[in-house]
Amino acid sequence: MSKLKEQAIRSNYINFAFFAFFVFFADQIVKLAVRIYMQEGSSVSLINGFLDIAFVKNYGAGFGILQGHAQLLAWFSLIVVGLIMYFYDRIPETKNKGLGVGLAVGGTISNFSDRIFLGYVVDFIDFSFWPVFNIGDIGITLGAVFLIAAFLKS
Repeated sequence: MSKLKEQAIRSNYINFAFFAFFVFFADQIVKLAVRIYMQEGSSVSLINGFLDIAFVKNYGAGFGILQGHAQLLAWFSLIVVGLIMYFYDRIPETKNKGLGVGLAVGGTISNFSDRIFLGYVVDFIDFSFWPVFNIGDIGITLGAVFLIAAFLKS
């Protein structure tokens, strides 16, 4: 293996770890602040009529599907993370591989920990035209986009 390829692989592992931890901790810190300083159902307007910080307990998955199935969703999260890690070496080596995997894994683990320890996922980013979501959801979505792009490029 060439020195350049080894550096790219090492860089992807570093990016993976950094972004997984960053998304997890950023999401958990904001969720904790929301739970401490806000009442469920309340919101604070950041941009009037466009963006609020809200406290929503999500007992399902994105867009409100699978309400009341936290245990099923927790298992699904574990399986997804396990599959990503198992097949990590088969994901095409691109400069954004570590970023994509890290974002997706960090977001998934953050929402998984909510389901396990709280029984629901804390959602707090509320655009008036979209369902309420969190930083972990952003990580999962962006991570999926980067991974799809990696596979399309290969």
